[in-house]
Amino acid sequence: MKSLWNNKTAQKYVNHYKKKNVSKDLALRIYTTHLLGNNPKLVLHGGGNSSVKSEGKDLFNKNVKLIYVKGSGWDMSNLNENGLPGLYLDPLLETAKLKKLNDNDMVNCLRSNLINSGSPNPSVETLLHAYLPFKYVDHTHSNAFLSILNQPNSIALIKKIFGNKIGIVPYIMPGFSLAKECLKVFNKNQNIEGLALINHGIFTFGNNAKESYERMINLVSDVEKYISKNKIELKKYNNKLSFNISDLILSIRRSFSYHSHDKWIIKFHSKYDDTSIASTKNIKTLLNKGPVTPDHVIRIKSKILVINKNNLHKINHEINKYCKEYKKYFLKNKNLVKNCKTTDPLPRIIVLEGLAIISIGKKLKDQKISYDVFKSMALSILDAEKIGKFRSIKENDIFKMEYWPLERAKLDSAKPQSLEGNNVIITGGGGTIGMAIAKKFKHKGANIILIDKKYNNQLLEENNLKDCYSINVDLTNIKKLKKEFEKIILNFGGIDILISNAGMAFQGAIESVNSKIIKNSYDVNFLSHQNISQLVVQAMKKQNTGGLILYNLSKQAINPGKNFGPYGLAKSSTLFLMKQYALECGKYNIRVNGINADRIVSGLLTKKLISQRANARGLSEKQYLSNNLLETQVLAEDVAQAFFAQTLLKKTTANIITVDGGNIEASLR
Repeated sequence: MKSLWNNKTAQKYVNHYKKKNVSKDLALRIYTTHLLGNNPKLVLHGGGNSSVKSEGKDLFNKNVKLIYVKGSGWDMSNLNENGLPGLYLDPLLETAKLKKLNDNDMVNCLRSNLINSGSPNPSVETLLHAYLPFKYVDHTHSNAFLSILNQPNSIALIKKIFGNKIGIVPYIMPGFSLAKECLKVFNKNQNIEGLALINHGIFTFGNNAKESYERMINLVSDVEKYISKNKIELKKYNNKLSFNISDLILSIRRSFSYHSHDKWIIKFHSKYDDTSIASTKNIKTLLNKGPVTPDHVIRIKSKILVINKNNLHKINHEINKYCKEYKKYFLKNKNLVKNCKTTDPLPRIIVLEGLAIISIGKKLKDQKISYDVFKSMALSILDAEKIGKFRSIKENDIFKMEYWPLERAKLDSAKPQSLEGNNVIITGGGGTIGMAIAKKFKHKGANIILIDKKYNNQLLEENNLKDCYSINVDLTNIKKLKKEFEKIILNFGGIDILISNAGMAFQGAIESVNSKIIKNSYDVNFLSHQNISQLVVQAMKKQNTGGLILYNLSKQAINPGKNFGPYGLAKSSTLFLMKQYALECGKYNIRVNGINADRIVSGLLTKKLISQRANARGLSEKQYLSNNLLETQVLAEDVAQAFFAQTLLKKTTANIITVDGGNIEASLR
């Protein structure tokens, strides 16, 4: 591991934050916090913390000592000054005189001494930062350190590597008691450069930002060198996958929904590193000895579900078994944490022994966190085994950390959005209407999958859709579509909503139009809907969690326009397709509805086509766009709103909502 400190970059931070009236001390604290937070071998997803001691003025313009500490749960990789709440230091130092301080009183003490009462909760390790007599203090969960901190002989190993260079602190849950113990260890040898916390992580400190940061890098590098020189290679399995993995993933999603009544994002990982971890002999035993640092249990539970490849056909049985064991674990230990309530009993990681890793979360972000945390944990455990034997904390300590209110506060407690966990496919996703729909559904918490033949990356970025999963495929190419659809299942676990929105305008007088034009219209405006619908329905039936299919139809299916027959004929067929799917899929709780929109300026209704259609009806372009009962132009956003409204109609199928400003000839019963 190398230091990434750069004087020019450091000065840029100072200059940038000076414009925001942020001190040099805090600007450099933000800089090195970013350096640490962007190294996944040190810190992941809200873990770790950092601090800086400084000075300021109180309300009476008196000089006061301050400490800025990372906010609980804030991500070190991208936080700003708001993620480092400031506190008055002297009252915190006074607490060191106390013999006991419970969690509630500690939190009250911290919040009572915030400079700004609206600041986020400071880290639960704030007192530890305050007690150490250094300007800058850093704390990480270094993978390398965790490999030696989780050994039966970890103390001897640390002394062997560092001598008296760092202090050693026994395992204690974060909070007041740990802070007091760290101060006690430091006072025994004030020349140390860091503190190694058994089963937990590493603290470093210094009188300036660079010193504290580089001490962290140097100490971690020493451990990495030790591991690389002393490790032995672990034995591996050699397995090949002969199971339909997409069916397996859909089955897992079905089982998860059964146990929790929630939607889940599920991803299959089979790259070399993933397979290598899954192929390690005795991996089930190794992964279930406990976490490498207690912070991990709130993300991926206390146990990992490891399934032998011979039991893949019994995946639901294995998940049921895991849930029963988790419930037993909770009942056995619940008295350790006052008034604790069980979380869902489902695993966040499934390891297919010798084959792959599956990560799970209620949101896409949660699924990514599950995977990253597990990968970090697994690599630390394997490194620990390469130099000795991995040993975690005891089960009761794991439980206390998993259900510790201050630790669980790191998790998002916001009310779930209405479409959270829903995987939504939007065809024609690169067009004006497709992007409007995507924006609406993303805002409601859905995970968006866009399908189109081409995309305008600038428009995706302008609409905040650049991070959506975008697929370039022609919906009429069934072979390629099936291949891409398989990727969707492996990346997200299943499908909840299909918005079949692809379309293209075809014109011509019906008595003279070339049959090729009609065929092309049917390919795009009918068969493309059928091709994606078939795949989605098959997947929805396998995952058995219901579903919703929505079609962008057209008023042309009800109220044909002059010289627009090739388009209207195909759209009429798609309306019938909607009804047929509604008829056949109702018993699977798959709802099938449509939207009849008209005269929406978009990639289909271009300026040229507007002119042509206006001429066909003897209207000006402006009159054409607002030629409806409400005398108003209908926008892509109005169509998106109508599609979202269909998600709320839980007991409605074979339904069409008209979005055209009012057209009696196109109205339905």
